Amino acid sequence: MLLTQSADTIIVLDFETTGLSPNQGDRAIEIGAVKLENGEVTERFQQLMNPGFRVSGFIENYTGISNNMLRGAPSCEEVMAQFADFIQGYNLVAHNASFDQRFLDAELEGISRSYDGEFVCSMLLARRLYQNAPNHKLGGLVEYKNISHDGVFHRALADSEMTAKLWLQMLDDLKVEHQVTQPDFKLMKKITKTAKAALPQMLKRSAKC
Repeated sequence: MLLTQSADTIIVLDFETTGLSPNQGDRAIEIGAVKLENGEVTERFQQLMNPGFRVSGFIENYTGISNNMLRGAPSCEEVMAQFADFIQGYNLVAHNASFDQRFLDAELEGISRSYDGEFVCSMLLARRLYQNAPNHKLGGLVEYKNISHDGVFHRALADSEMTAKLWLQMLDDLKVEHQVTQPDFKLMKKITKTAKAALPQMLKRSAKC
């Protein structure tokens, strides 16, 4: 499938995991994702997955995902094979993307799969575009931009839905506030790597393109 570079045609994903690092033996326990095409949600992916060991009480409380829920879930390998198919041909967005990318890479490496898209971090993007926000956590940004939500956080599909809404809000703000009428994925990635002080001039140049 041909990889699209449109900023409003992407897959937004979120993992819930047993801990912070696959290098320390942590595994994914839930994946949630929404597919945006031309700014509209066209498909969703959500699945619990059994990591092969019991999760801690802290993770149960933090995510709301219990060992009982995971006992009958399919294996990480089975779910990630399906998810690898789901994301082919799309660039990827996640809030604190370095975390999600680590787990995606580790889980796919374990089944000898890969993906052709690139990641943009919506948290880094928000730090550039919303410099006056009280914080740049997903929940904080949802409140800051008055984005509607059902109050559920730290479940993978709910968080990916919220991140998708935030992403579309940022695309809209680029158009309205900075006259960047057709931002592509490459520009969004460039914004995350641009120093805050240099951002206004960079967006002004982008608006002329």
